[in-house]
Amino acid sequence: MEAKFVYTGIRVRDMDRAIAFYTGVLGMKLTGRQRIEVASGEVANLVSEEGGHELELNCYDKGSKFDTPYTPGEGLDHLAFSVPDLDKAEEELKRLGHRVVEVLDTGKSRWFYIEDPDGNYIEFLG
Repeated sequence: MEAKFVYTGIRVRDMDRAIAFYTGVLGMKLTGRQRIEVASGEVANLVSEEGGHELELNCYDKGSKFDTPYTPGEGLDHLAFSVPDLDKAEEELKRLGHRVVEVLDTGKSRWFYIEDPDGNYIEFLG
């Protein structure tokens, strides 16, 4: 399958505090911030340099199925890969024996996740 690694998503407990750290201390630039209702949370995207690897901060509401217990140092939320054809990638992954564990659809965009062998979420987007 053709897939391009596009960003790393980490989970944070306080979005404003995390953005202040990554922009103020590390000099990253905030490129976007939005609410994602289907996940009951918020995302913010940051970069160190134009066209560089993106960092996505994820903060989930209390009661969201993604609001699992937080252990410092274990904040990896997911790795994201862009694929040319999302439906084809989903079919191929299923054929290879990978179970799709989550599908999210905002009506404007859709993405899905599988788990790697250690249970880490891998996101695929078109």
